[in-house]
Amino acid sequence: MTPAAWQTGTVSSDDTSQSPARDTSPSPARDTSPSPARDTSPSPARETSPSPFHHGPTDRDAAPQYVLPLVVHLEKTAPPARTDALRTAARAVLTILADERSTGEGEWAGAMRDWEDARIRKVVRRARGAEWRKAAALPGITVTGGSAEVRVYPPIPLDGWPKELAKLQVSGTDLDDPEPPAAPDSAGPVLWLNPELEMSAGKTMAQVGHGAQLAWWELSDTERKAWREAGFPLSVATATPERWRELTASGLPVVRDAGFTEIAPGPTVVAEGHHRVGSLPPAQRP
Repeated sequence: MTPAAWQTGTVSSDDTSQSPARDTSPSPARDTSPSPARDTSPSPARETSPSPFHHGPTDRDAAPQYVLPLVVHLEKTAPPARTDALRTAARAVLTILADERSTGEGEWAGAMRDWEDARIRKVVRRARGAEWRKAAALPGITVTGGSAEVRVYPPIPLDGWPKELAKLQVSGTDLDDPEPPAAPDSAGPVLWLNPELEMSAGKTMAQVGHGAQLAWWELSDTERKAWREAGFPLSVATATPERWRELTASGLPVVRDAGFTEIAPGPTVVAEGHHRVGSLPPAQRP
């Protein structure tokens, strides 16, 4: 199932995710009528609705609201590298989307459907020491990168946080790259960050999670399977200003922040190259 309305949350506030190719306002280049790639009838390749990135008020606002929690393991003495944490957060979102417990009659499937039926929200918190151990004991999935650990949990009601997660800090998730990040791998998907923005690591982790989710919904079942079997390799990089202008005009999936925290409303992430996942070898790791 693909949500028809996405409003996402990062850290302590809400954002909106939107793809220019699926804007609800008619335009010659972006007709809102269903296309063959987004037919409302199920197909062998995908079972999705025609407009997963509808922007604006909908009846989903009246539905019970849920949030997808993510917790980053952040020890004072050994914090993860920023880019690795961003990449790991994006992979964590993909991992729970692909998990068998999240689909069909799986134990998390109902919560995932409730989350998708309302406004899509994500919240990133941080934990260390005993806090992390308690958080890691709750049902969820821990995804490990080079130096980062991120645990993702099935969606919960906005006001239904488990006590082990509710007391975790939202603000203050600031990370650095001790060395310049490697160039993005053009063989796989790249989540490009807006070069004009300065965001905390926590907010950026949620933003790239949104970008990864937008890319996931663009893919056929076959492509999703190939990406999953490859270990969800992806890159996160900041675009140059010229490249950013090209990306935002290209019709690729774009995450647009509502501007409630840290930054003004506008685009934050573009997902590029996601259709290359079909050629990735199995068991490739980022």
